[in-house]
Amino acid sequence: MGVRGRDAVTLGASGLSIDSHTILYGVIGDPVRHSRSPLMLNRAFQEKDINGIYAAFHVTAEGLGDFVRGVRAMGVGGVNVTIPHKLGVMEWLDEIDPAARAIGAVNTIVNRGGRLVGYNTDGIGYVRSLKEEAEPELSGKRIVVIGAGGAARGIVYALIGEGPASIAIVNRTADRAHSLADDFREKFPALQADSYDALPGLCSEADIVINTTSVGMYPNTEQSPVDAAWLKSGAVASDLIYNPMKTLFLTEAEARGCRIHGGLGMFIYQGAYAFEYWTGEDAPVAAMRETVLTSLQS
Repeated sequence: MGVRGRDAVTLGASGLSIDSHTILYGVIGDPVRHSRSPLMLNRAFQEKDINGIYAAFHVTAEGLGDFVRGVRAMGVGGVNVTIPHKLGVMEWLDEIDPAARAIGAVNTIVNRGGRLVGYNTDGIGYVRSLKEEAEPELSGKRIVVIGAGGAARGIVYALIGEGPASIAIVNRTADRAHSLADDFREKFPALQADSYDALPGLCSEADIVINTTSVGMYPNTEQSPVDAAWLKSGAVASDLIYNPMKTLFLTEAEARGCRIHGGLGMFIYQGAYAFEYWTGEDAPVAAMRETVLTSLQS
């Protein structure tokens, strides 16, 4: 990855430069305009003096195959994948990392000379954040995961590697929870699936309750996936949402006496791992965090 050349054009106050050697990266989703990834990753390229630029692309399910073909044709260096494409994009790739294959979801694509390889950094990013910010020891813990989408799959897979006592997956559509549990039960027999009706009892015994759904995300900030009265004091309430930084779920859990863990750290670390896959450079995590915090607070 080359550094910026002398003939590069600088874009405004951002300091980003583009020339004929600039490599394009991006994030795809539907919707995607709310994403802070361009702010975060462009800051990372700038900090490391890497000649790359990162943009957001609104891609529908119908256009997903065309987009992936465009990645090859244009020599796009790498792509982050967000809702709802983490599962669907897999059929268009040349290779899937074994962990991403086991998870059944891809959130990062690396272009290796026209060969597109899919990875999943959601789970490893989440667990790193959870251990650093809330609970350093996950072994022996009873965990409840709310939601059964692509992010939940990555998180459950990564949590299994930490040796918890049990993991319960709860989803509004119980069949999806059972399907996810069935996929991983051979690797972790103490995995169960339930409908939302089981949440009060499961939460009352859980050491960690994780919301992987969009319930409570901006602009619907007056919603919460659980009643805080179900949580036991001292448990960890964790939310993947980072906008707002403290959701209603976390606010009420904190008042209940729980330790709280927001989604900003996971967002930063999943992006940092993607950056490292693309560039081979250590991600400037502190600068990435600073940029996202400034954006969220403005």
